Amino acid sequence: MPSFPSRRRLLTTGAGAALGLGALGAAPAPAAASSAPTAPRRASGAEETRPLDELYRAALAEGGKLVIYAGGDTPTQQDGTKAAFLKAFPGIDLTLVVDYSKYHDVRVDNQFATRTLVPDVVQLQTLQDFERWKSQGRLLHYKPAGFSKVYDGFKDPQGAWVAIGAIAFSFMYGTAAVGSDAPRTPLDLVDAKWRGRIASSFPHDDDAVLYLYSLYVKHYGWDWVAKLAAQDVRFARGSNSPGEAVRAGTHAIGVGGSGSPLSTGPVRFVASDSTPFMAWGQRAAILKAARNTTAARLYLNWQLSTATQQNSFNGWSVRTDITPPAGLKPIWEYANANVDGFPRFMSDRAEVERLKQTFALYFGEVKGDPTPGTLGLHPGA
Repeated sequence: MPSFPSRRRLLTTGAGAALGLGALGAAPAPAAASSAPTAPRRASGAEETRPLDELYRAALAEGGKLVIYAGGDTPTQQDGTKAAFLKAFPGIDLTLVVDYSKYHDVRVDNQFATRTLVPDVVQLQTLQDFERWKSQGRLLHYKPAGFSKVYDGFKDPQGAWVAIGAIAFSFMYGTAAVGSDAPRTPLDLVDAKWRGRIASSFPHDDDAVLYLYSLYVKHYGWDWVAKLAAQDVRFARGSNSPGEAVRAGTHAIGVGGSGSPLSTGPVRFVASDSTPFMAWGQRAAILKAARNTTAARLYLNWQLSTATQQNSFNGWSVRTDITPPAGLKPIWEYANANVDGFPRFMSDRAEVERLKQTFALYFGEVKGDPTPGTLGLHPGA
């Protein structure tokens, strides 16, 4: 997936232009003059009280380095985040490594085991890992400024982790390709007229796509899956792939990618009160053994800042005090978005594995190289 565009670009080019977990924050924050850092003014367990400029000075004094492991689909997906952060805080040496969350989490586990930890911050789709790492004492308990305003389901009460962006997955279509016959619900996708015209990410390769498909099964049954399997769907790795296929005009419909129902461009993302879809808060945490904890604090505060949250690529914020644009409700007010269901789903790994293998029976085994590339054990070191 490419980095997240601005909201204006999203609304003019369509949901497919922002199909992923790219720049979860892309709004500049004020940088400060280079004066000496002052002592923290944050009581234990309380929210951060230092402003961004003071945290910035402290991060530079610490050494000015920051390494982030971010879940995503393409190497350049977080370029928007990186550019915005460095524009706000010049002089920070930021390394931001994108890979599938399911590879980042075991990579971090192996680094723990071999005492070769690389990242300071992890921001991943594998929500279950944050509970496990918290129980293992791996996470630094920290509450950035604005923590109290974050939706309760998007934060750990003790500050072990906090969501920095809200992301939704559904299906989408190209307006030119479908004409006046746009699909309104997943049931429409099994109409014979769409045979050979649908692209989807593999549900058994990405757990968020898997959850989306599991919701479709819940609403429409396994018979719907069998009918979709007969539609000659083009499956590919990476949740960026459906939107890219629709934007390129090779397919009329894409399933299993992200976007916003606010889009008015050539690719429309379908998410409404009447259509099952899924959403979650992309969790981020500072690792307790991290080398650059002050820069990590700066990053989390910047991500949760009002300016960054107001500039979210899809219009949704993780904060309860930020009103979405006209036409949207806060993501947790969509009952059919299942924001509280996805964490439960992710915690039941046995059920996840059963579903993966079941979808493999319908759609075949996952094929193709990982879209972020093959990064090895210690990327970013």
